[in-house]
Amino acid sequence: MLRLLFAFAAIGFSLFLISCNTLSKEECVAADWRVIGESDGAAGYAPQDRFAAHAKSCERVKIVPDQTIWYQGYQVGLVRYCTPMSGLMHGQAGDGYSNVCPTETAPGFLRGYTLGNRQHSLQSDYMSREANIDDLSHKLKDAPDADRRDIRRRIDDLEDDLRRIRREQRDVQDELDNVSAEVQWFQQNPNAAPPVMPGY
Repeated sequence: MLRLLFAFAAIGFSLFLISCNTLSKEECVAADWRVIGESDGAAGYAPQDRFAAHAKSCERVKIVPDQTIWYQGYQVGLVRYCTPMSGLMHGQAGDGYSNVCPTETAPGFLRGYTLGNRQHSLQSDYMSREANIDDLSHKLKDAPDADRRDIRRRIDDLEDDLRRIRREQRDVQDELDNVSAEVQWFQQNPNAAPPVMPGY
């Protein structure tokens, strides 16, 4: 039995080590560092951390990544990442932001990211409160009379919170619509001065 536990522990540790590697041995050997850099930039990874992780992964096969070529690709990928719609998408997914966008594109990215992140937070908050209401409703069925009033009051408070969150979600949706309209206008008129959008 002890031997079996050690075997499982060894397998688990091996899987942990594999998961820490950003590239497999085969990927290190066949690496196109420009393509890898572009992919990393498009994903918004922090450049120093990501490149260091690649270098560590490829130490196993004695391959030193080409940082110059990787960074050239990274800059190309970063252009795709640092857009308002990309920011919106990453915010909605609840992804972190590593402060990688240059000063000229950071404001647009952050505007989309902040809105998307706010939407993500509201949705998470809403789902959490709905789950609490379900849980309290089940407890209410079996609760002694002395506890029912307190549970009912907590449910009422949560329902008030849900109504507030729904109002905030409508406001966020209006802001998201404005951002989408602004991005669409920019795509069609990339060299023109931006118009004053509603609400700004």
